[in-house]
Amino acid sequence: MTISQDSKKILFLIAVAYLFSVAVRFIWVYQFNGYEPFMFNGQFMINTNDGYYWAEGARDLLSGVHQDGDLSPVTSAASQLTYIFAKILPFSFESIIFYMPAFLSSLIVIPVILISYSFKRLDVGFVAALLSSIAWSYYNRTMVGYYDTDMLTIVIPIFLLWSLVWAINSNQDKFLLITALDILIYRWWYPQSYSLEFAFFGLILFYTLFFDRKNLYNFKLLAIMLFAMMMADGLVRLPIVVGLYLFFKNEKFDKYVYYVLGLGVIAFFITGGFDPIWVQLKGYVFRESINISDKGLGLHFFTVTQTIREAGDISINTFANRISGNIVTLALSIAGYLWLSYRYRIMLLALPLIGLGFLALNSGLRFTIYAVVPMAFGIAFIIAEIANRMPSYFLQYATILIGSILVLLPNIVHVKEYKVPTVFDKNEVMLLDNLKKKASREDYVVGWWDYGYPVRYYSDVFTLSDGGKHSGSVNFPVSYILTKPQEAAAKMARLDVEFDVRAYQVSEQNKTKSEQNQTKLFSTIEEMTKAAGFNDTNDFLTALENDAVKLPKKTRDVYFYLPYRMTSIYPTITIFSNLDLMSGDKFNQPIYYMLSAQKEDSRFIYLQGGVSISKTDASVRLGDKTVGINRFVKTWYDQDDKLHTDVKRFNTMSNLSVIYMSSYGKFLIVDEATYNSLYIQLFVLENYNKNLFEPVETTPYAKIYKLKI
Repeated sequence: MTISQDSKKILFLIAVAYLFSVAVRFIWVYQFNGYEPFMFNGQFMINTNDGYYWAEGARDLLSGVHQDGDLSPVTSAASQLTYIFAKILPFSFESIIFYMPAFLSSLIVIPVILISYSFKRLDVGFVAALLSSIAWSYYNRTMVGYYDTDMLTIVIPIFLLWSLVWAINSNQDKFLLITALDILIYRWWYPQSYSLEFAFFGLILFYTLFFDRKNLYNFKLLAIMLFAMMMADGLVRLPIVVGLYLFFKNEKFDKYVYYVLGLGVIAFFITGGFDPIWVQLKGYVFRESINISDKGLGLHFFTVTQTIREAGDISINTFANRISGNIVTLALSIAGYLWLSYRYRIMLLALPLIGLGFLALNSGLRFTIYAVVPMAFGIAFIIAEIANRMPSYFLQYATILIGSILVLLPNIVHVKEYKVPTVFDKNEVMLLDNLKKKASREDYVVGWWDYGYPVRYYSDVFTLSDGGKHSGSVNFPVSYILTKPQEAAAKMARLDVEFDVRAYQVSEQNKTKSEQNQTKLFSTIEEMTKAAGFNDTNDFLTALENDAVKLPKKTRDVYFYLPYRMTSIYPTITIFSNLDLMSGDKFNQPIYYMLSAQKEDSRFIYLQGGVSISKTDASVRLGDKTVGINRFVKTWYDQDDKLHTDVKRFNTMSNLSVIYMSSYGKFLIVDEATYNSLYIQLFVLENYNKNLFEPVETTPYAKIYKLKI
């Protein structure tokens, strides 16, 4: 078989762009080569929390050990693909999950170049591929160590765009099947793909109804897309779309195309195809800070999306940087895309990607990644058009080279400066690895949801919350545990663990019951309230604090993971339990400042933000207010990492205390409620109630305690 000149050129450009993309991602490896805090067992650790979720599933697939209720994603695409790679590649599991993002995400150059070939502009496609592969936001979410579904979450829809472009341009039957398979693969890899699939479908429908109604091929494309998009298992949809493809290939069945399309519409809505789209719109577009349960006691919970940076509003500069590298390039990219779409109308099919990307201005920076490829096409088209107007081949190539360097350079500079650390450092992982040897797989570890996945991966235990299980109702009891006094926190920990176990058991029983007979668990805190005989959660919490609630029988051990890194997010943690669940009213936020010293003289210690500590009268100046200090606590670790504390009492009537964590160079200014919280007492001061807790691991990096009740 002879390979055409065009094919050779395409393969060459793809190879160069792919190698460029991978090479840029190895800058991080070069920067941290041999840096021990980022390595465990001689291998680099990953740098995204969610990655440990997929790693847990792949690990369990490889070991063949998986227990009910552990939430291990053994059926997820990322875990299954990792399992396959681990089986066939001669590398360690840790190396595979660390390097997978670099090699898989770089595949994006293939559909980008193939799309440009559809309108015979490989020069545009090559420059667009280079920029797309390393653009700020795309790099951030696909760098080495960023082991997450993002490594293919943009690659697959760009392949889908390619198949749609070629389908509309060529009307070849094979692209009906390719498009449907793209959708199936996309859904398999990223179950939240409904919105983008539906947007592509809507654009094809609009184009067909207003510009190409007489083309039967378009209706075949719409029909097969609908069946591929149904809310049904992929193994059900696969034979259907293959059968439709074979059906549509036979011209004698063309008279039935409209009937098939009608069936597709019915099947799509009957299977609930629109429901996930609405759920995502509510979550990211129509955001609310308080979520109200519509059943049971009607409790009010804080919505977790309000605390996630990815779901928050971003500035125009951040928006531009993440898509194109800077605001000038983005402005030129928008103009270039409009020009490109005017010259080649088929590129309007990229509008759903642009729309989703520009949603970032309202719904968070995570969406910017979708606009990277269309905007890269825009700036690439401007560069290519300027080059084509040069009088010689030399000047044409020089223009493309210089233009490419100018748009790539800001992104490469970002790559060099983006020295993102691993999720945990070696010392933290060693603690969790040691815990794995002490804890049973049935035991629970209580910690904030940010750390849930890595704790499960390294310690092989259950957690109350994690990156996928962190709704307001889940976070309330965990927040309560971490921020309330030790006795109330200990009792809540036992209750939440036992009710979490009970919730799973009930959900398993409900699988065999009719919907009408199911026992519904709305939240563990609600179930605790009702089980204790209360109809008001406030009354239940008061009873809990007054030792008037009977604890359930202990079925497993409970551990607490308290890392130093939690000091920086403590105020965020308090938000989830610092509200009236019955009314939704938010209480006043506790006082909590974590500051570094800027200078010191004989009278004052000057901290960040204009805060100062008076040495002469033991007071703190916060803005215009001067408040007396109840206690001044100094903590430090000796050479054996043993904690020492020195407590000086001043004004016992004051509500404010200062904790100088000298080994960290940090001052904590806290109110009395915060000072007495479980986290401050157990991690910062190691002042634990010996009747409730026993230390398992205590280091400056993190501390692990075991619950005794």
